[in-house]
Amino acid sequence: MLNRIAAVLVLVALVAGPVQADRLKDLTSVKGVRDNQLVGYGLVVGLDGSGDGAPFTNQSLRNMMDQFGITIPPGVDPGADNVAAVMVTADLQPFASPGQEIDVTVSSVGDADSLRGGTLLMTPLQGADGQTYAMAQGSLVVGGFGAEGQDGSSISVNVPSVGRIPQGATVERQVPTAFSEGDTITLNLRNPDFTTARRVVEAINNKLGSETAYAKDASSVRVRAPRDASQRVSFLSILENIEITPAEESAKVVINSRTGTIVVGENVKVSPAAVTHGNLSVTITENPEAVAPGLFGDGDPLVVPQTDVAIEQEEARMFKFGPAVTLNEIVQSVNQVGAAPGDIMAVLEALKQAGALRAELIVI
Repeated sequence: MLNRIAAVLVLVALVAGPVQADRLKDLTSVKGVRDNQLVGYGLVVGLDGSGDGAPFTNQSLRNMMDQFGITIPPGVDPGADNVAAVMVTADLQPFASPGQEIDVTVSSVGDADSLRGGTLLMTPLQGADGQTYAMAQGSLVVGGFGAEGQDGSSISVNVPSVGRIPQGATVERQVPTAFSEGDTITLNLRNPDFTTARRVVEAINNKLGSETAYAKDASSVRVRAPRDASQRVSFLSILENIEITPAEESAKVVINSRTGTIVVGENVKVSPAAVTHGNLSVTITENPEAVAPGLFGDGDPLVVPQTDVAIEQEEARMFKFGPAVTLNEIVQSVNQVGAAPGDIMAVLEALKQAGALRAELIVI
């Protein structure tokens, strides 16, 4: 049976008009100036019987108690249902200094039902180099919750096993950076493009003097900068506010096969082509019928299978595209025949295979 795709069709048409200039800070990032991920393992206490009680949680609890001089006798299971083992993650912003506070996310490792009402104990957060850069501790804010009845029925809203602690970690170590080293800085384009890189170089040189900037490739532009850190900050403040007109994006058609969403860019065109597309639906229905045993003697009822087969073929739809068809003409043609999203997906894929679709076809 060929099912129709119940989906939403989105055709994005960008109306030609004056191109808006963007600030350089919105198009690029400074090489080496980035966030750093931190992670740590800790314990959340104070839960109302919603902890995990996993073996590694009990082991962690024993180790913590030993640090406070409390020894749990061997063979005794702490059985702490009010404790949960968690992983703590955070993003350390560039130039963060010791004493500053950052947000942390706390996620259950075991099968804890909920972290609501819990408190994270002091947890060191390490970077990729194994060094400790922050210490986390505090009360959790959990957006999800759950409830369970005596008959075993339960309901859960959002995810109660994950919580956050706003400003829950204090920075202990600053990440070294090469921001003030050398005579140049490198700007990395968020969307690499040769035309955009050239325009960035031209705009910087027009603003700050010739030979100030030069492009290394389609994604990197190197700019001469002062060595002094204070002067370099002022220099970047001027640099990031320079307005650039980015190049137009390449022609793309994006198809989401799961939701049936189709996004067509502005520069998409189709070569002369004609496409016929129709649907053949085959429906098979089983309707077994029970016959009374009295008709055939004593015994159980006799089940007689009955199968209904229905075949339906819709009228074929004709798509005819002339030379250099624009996006607006594609939309008009599709709307005139009333094609479904599934039909349009098949047509676009067929046009790409035939070499008539002048765009990159991306299926996600």
